[in-house]
Amino acid sequence: MKKIILAFGFFSLHFSVQAQDTAVHKISDTLMLENIEVTSIRAADKAPFTKTNISKQQIEKANLGQDLPFILNQTPSVVVNSDAGNGVGYTGIHIRGTDASRINVTLNGIPYNDAESQGTYFVDLPDISSSVNSIQIQRGVGTSSNGAGAFGGTINLSTNEVNKERYAESNNSYGSFNTWKNTLKLGSGLLANHFLIDARLSKITSDGYIDRATSNLQSFYTSVAYVNNNSSLRLNILSGKEKTYQAWYGVPQSYLDSDRTYNPAGTEKPGAPYANETDNYIQTHYQLFYNRKLNSLLSFNIAAFLTRGKGYYEEYRADQAFSDYSLPDVINGADTTTSTDLIRRLWLDNYFYGSVFSLQYHHNKTQLTFGGGLTKYDGKHYDIVTWAQQGFPKNYKYFNAPATKSDFNLYAKMMQTLGAGFTGFLDVQGRFVKYKINGFESHPAMTVAKNYSFFNPKMGISFNKKNYQAYASFSVAAKEPNRDDFEAGITEIPKPEVLYDLETGMSTKNESFNYGVTFYYMYYHNQLVNTGKINDVGSYTRTNAPESYRAGVELQADTKIAYWITASGNIAFSKNKIKNFTEYVDDYDNGLQKENNYHNTDISFSPDIVGSAAINIIPLKNAEINFQSKYVGRQFLDNTSHISRSIDPYFVQNIRMSYSLLKTIFKEVDFIFQVNNVFNKKYESNGYTYNYIYNGDFTVENYYFPMAGINFMTGINFKL
Repeated sequence: MKKIILAFGFFSLHFSVQAQDTAVHKISDTLMLENIEVTSIRAADKAPFTKTNISKQQIEKANLGQDLPFILNQTPSVVVNSDAGNGVGYTGIHIRGTDASRINVTLNGIPYNDAESQGTYFVDLPDISSSVNSIQIQRGVGTSSNGAGAFGGTINLSTNEVNKERYAESNNSYGSFNTWKNTLKLGSGLLANHFLIDARLSKITSDGYIDRATSNLQSFYTSVAYVNNNSSLRLNILSGKEKTYQAWYGVPQSYLDSDRTYNPAGTEKPGAPYANETDNYIQTHYQLFYNRKLNSLLSFNIAAFLTRGKGYYEEYRADQAFSDYSLPDVINGADTTTSTDLIRRLWLDNYFYGSVFSLQYHHNKTQLTFGGGLTKYDGKHYDIVTWAQQGFPKNYKYFNAPATKSDFNLYAKMMQTLGAGFTGFLDVQGRFVKYKINGFESHPAMTVAKNYSFFNPKMGISFNKKNYQAYASFSVAAKEPNRDDFEAGITEIPKPEVLYDLETGMSTKNESFNYGVTFYYMYYHNQLVNTGKINDVGSYTRTNAPESYRAGVELQADTKIAYWITASGNIAFSKNKIKNFTEYVDDYDNGLQKENNYHNTDISFSPDIVGSAAINIIPLKNAEINFQSKYVGRQFLDNTSHISRSIDPYFVQNIRMSYSLLKTIFKEVDFIFQVNNVFNKKYESNGYTYNYIYNGDFTVENYYFPMAGINFMTGINFKL
C-alpha cells in the first residue's frame, strides 16, 4: 500500500492505492491535473471570500436554452435581464447592483470580458452552459484574477473536465415564442489511458417575446487532451455565431399598457420595419493549456489563447445629412439635396490574445500561488454605408478607428494554516494597462493614449471547525475607464475607479440544515456614474463620483424537511448610495444644461432587496418538482432616486418538473417541463431614462425592457 499526497492551489487530496494498480494511479493523478488553471484564481473552501459554487448537475437541470445569466438567477444578489424578454439572445446580469462591465469573467482562467467595453456578452458563445462543468461566483472583489478588475463580483467558468467514460447526449428543447434548442455532445472517454476528445454542437433559435426580437444562434466546442501521471496538454476550440434582431432600444413607457412588445428598431424605414436591422457576430476562442506536477510540492500551468471576433450590426437610417459623412450635397440643376436614407454596417474586427500562468506550492500548512498574465487587444472599428438612395459611392467607408490595449498582471497568494482552526490569507496583485484609441465615431480626430498602474492587495482570516466556518477579509481593486468614458475629451478624461471591500461572514453545514450570513461594505472612490452631463466634445459620458458605497447583508439557508422535500432560499438587504450627486439636464430653451444637486441618492440598478427561494419535491422515484421564486426590489434608472424614473419591484415564480427513465434503450432519458412566470406577472427587468426641458416643461422619457408573461419550455434529453 502506497500513500499519495497531491497538492495544487489551495486544495489537497490524500488517498492510498495498491502499488501494482497503475491504471487507477494514472486516472487519479489525471483528475488532479485537470483544473490547475482554474484553481489558481478560484477561492478555496477555506479562503475568506464570499462565494457560491455551482455544480455540473445544477447547471444541467436549469439549461433549457436560456442564456447563462438566467442559469445564475437564483444565486444571492443576482439580477438578470433580457432584451428579447425571454432570456434568449442579448441578456445582462448585475451582482450586488454592479453591471457586467464591473464583473470579472474568466473561461478556464482566461479573461472573457471585452477588453474595451469591459462588458460580457454571453450571446457570443451560445449554449456555453452545455460545456461548463462548474461555476464559481465570487461576490465583492474576491481573489486576484486575470483580466479586468472585479468591482461587484467574478464569474469563473470551467470546461476542462476529465470525462473518463465514453458518452453521447442529445438535448432538445422547445417552448414559447417558437424557441428551439438542439445540442449534441460526444466524448471518447479515456483512450489508451492518456487521450480525451470531447465535442459539442448547438443551435438555438427563437422569435423572442418582443416584436421581431429573433435569435439564430449556433456554436460548437471541441477539446482534445493528452494526460499522464504528471502532466496534461489540452487544446480547446469554442466558437459561436449569433444573428439577433436588434431589441436594445426598449419600449417607451407610454406603450407598456397598450403594446408591451413594441420594438422601434427598423422603423425609420418607411412602411414595414427594416427586415435586416440585426446584430451579426462570430467569436472563436482558441485555448492551449499545459499543466505539470513537478513533484509532491510543486505544480504549474501555462496557457496561450487567441480570441477572434468579427461582426457588425446593420441599421436603416432616414434623412441622414451628407455632411455627417464628409460628402458634398447632391446638386441637380437648381435643386440641392442635403440628406438621404441609407443602410449602414458598424463593424468590429478584433484579436485578443496572450498567455496566463501560475505556479503552485503546497507543503504542510503553507500554500502558495504565483501567477499572472499578459494580454493584447487589437481592435478595428469601422463603418460602411452599403446602400443609399443617392449621393454615396458603393460600400462607402466613412469611419475607421483602430485601438490597441495591453494588460499585464502578476499576483501572489498565500494561505497559511495557523492552528486551532484558523487560516490566514494574503493576496497581492500588480496590474499594468496601456491603452491607445485612434478616434471615435463621433470624433474621428480624437486620439487617446493612457497608461495605468494598479496595486490590488487582499488579506483575510478564516476559522473552520467541524461544520462551522467564519471569515473576514479586506480587499482593494482598481480599474481603468472603458472605451466610451475616454470620449470625454482631452480635458475631461475620467480618473480610474478604486474599490475598498470589507467582507465578513459565517456559516454552518449540517445533515438536514445549512445556513450562512455575509456582511459587506464596499466603498468606492471615483466610481464612474451617469450624470447626463455633456462634455467638452458634446457627448454624454460617465463622470467620477468622489464617494459612494454599497453596504448589505446576504442570508442563505437550506433544509431537508423530509426525505422527499427540501427548501432553500437567499435574500440580500442593502443600501447603495452616492454621497453627493449632480444631475445635468438638457435645457433646449436656452441651449445649456441645468444642474440639480442631490445628497445620499440611490445608485442606479441597485435594489435594496433581492431574494430567491426554491422548494424541491420528489413525488416518486426519478421524478422532481421544483418551485422557484424571485423577488427584486425597486431599481432606479438614474442616480436621482426619483420614483418616476424607476423599475417597479417584481415577484415572479417558475415551476420545473422532470422525470428520468433509466437503463432502457438509452442509459438515461430525461423529460423536463418548465413554466416561467406562472402567474403571468407584468414586469420589466431593465430600462433607461432621458430627461430634458423644452418650452418651459420638464419631460421625463423612460424606456423599459418588458419580460414575457406566462411561458413554457419542454425538453427531452437522451444519454447513451
